[in-house]
Amino acid sequence: MSVDFNVAAGIARVTLNRPERLNAIDSASAAALDDIWTAVDADPAIRCVVLTGAGRAFCAGADMKEDGPEGLAYWAGTGDHGFGGIALGGRLSVPLIARVNGLALGGGFEMVLGCDLVVAAETASFGLPEPRVGRLPLDGMILLPRLIPRAQALGLLLTGRRMSAADALTCGLINQVVPDDALDGAVQSWIDDIVACAPLSLKAIKRSANDTAHLTVREARTARLPSLVAALQSRDAREGVQAFREKREPVWRGG
Repeated sequence: MSVDFNVAAGIARVTLNRPERLNAIDSASAAALDDIWTAVDADPAIRCVVLTGAGRAFCAGADMKEDGPEGLAYWAGTGDHGFGGIALGGRLSVPLIARVNGLALGGGFEMVLGCDLVVAAETASFGLPEPRVGRLPLDGMILLPRLIPRAQALGLLLTGRRMSAADALTCGLINQVVPDDALDGAVQSWIDDIVACAPLSLKAIKRSANDTAHLTVREARTARLPSLVAALQSRDAREGVQAFREKREPVWRGG
């Protein structure tokens, strides 16, 4: 399988599994990812998703050895959700963690940008080398200038240079950098904190962050998003308060 997918105890793990190609995305793995994201959002039991790569890389981007469409056809074929089906973010209603275990280049870096939380090994690095092969980082050139200062964004976009995990942390692109052998423990710590929260609250928070980014503060504050209303009117909202009063851990039911 080019992409491994398993779910246990409400945690979905998606592993790009083409280590011999540094987990570069070909048409088969792109199709598999699209099916996986659809399946994740259709399963109410899933609380969190972890995306990573097998071997020494997270993802080296598009597989340049695969014959495929060129030019405008390549651009048109990337889909509404961006590279890997998630680069543009907002597709999933549950938190998505990038476990960056190595190189994240081109589309691989763009997929990282589409995740909600990013935990990287200290040996990981990030870059958008597309101009060096006559291509364009279609999602990266839109996303990066919105996420980090313009000079830093263009420094990557106009040179194809790589950014270290430490530098990515400094400019706010990722959440945490740890020694390579501490990566799994760090990711698990984020998972533990996520599942300690009410599922509907997290879905409402993520939806609000994504859907109100273009609004003024006042407009965003008064937006009555369906996910927000559902969270505030849920049994879990009452359970959380009751558990606090009774000094016990809440039992979330997702409704």
